[in-house]
Amino acid sequence: MTITVTRDRTARMRHVARVRTHAIAVDELPAVGGDDTGPTPHDLYDAAVASCKALTVLWYAKRKGIPVEGIEVSVDRDDADERKGTYRLRTRLALTGALTAAQRDELLAVAGKCPVHKLMTQAATEIATELASDEG
Repeated sequence: MTITVTRDRTARMRHVARVRTHAIAVDELPAVGGDDTGPTPHDLYDAAVASCKALTVLWYAKRKGIPVEGIEVSVDRDDADERKGTYRLRTRLALTGALTAAQRDELLAVAGKCPVHKLMTQAATEIATELASDEG
C-alpha cells in the first residue's frame, strides 16, 4: 500500500495525506509557520497509537463477549526530550459498560498489546528516502 502526501497551497505549510480513499489535511502550528488547518505529523503519530488501542480493545471485547459500550483513549505527549532520544506518550483508557473489575483489567492489558504500541516500542523501523525522477 502506498500513502501519498502532496502540498496543498491553500495554506502556508498545508499538505494532504491520501490513504486509500481517505484524504487527511496535515499542517503545522502557527508558531512554526503553519496555519493549523490539520493535525501535525506528531499528532498523527500519537493518534495512531490511541486509535489502535481503541480498536484493539473493541475487537477483543467483541471476540470475548465482554460488554464494553464506550471506549475513549486520550494521549498526552511529552516531547521535551525528543531530541535526546526520548518521546513520551501517556495514554488513558476510559471504558463504559457493565464491566467487572477483572474485565476492566483485562481490557487494559489488551490495550497495552495493540500492534501500533508494539511497533512503536519493540520494532526497529528502517526508513529509506530517495529522490523521485524528474521524468513523467
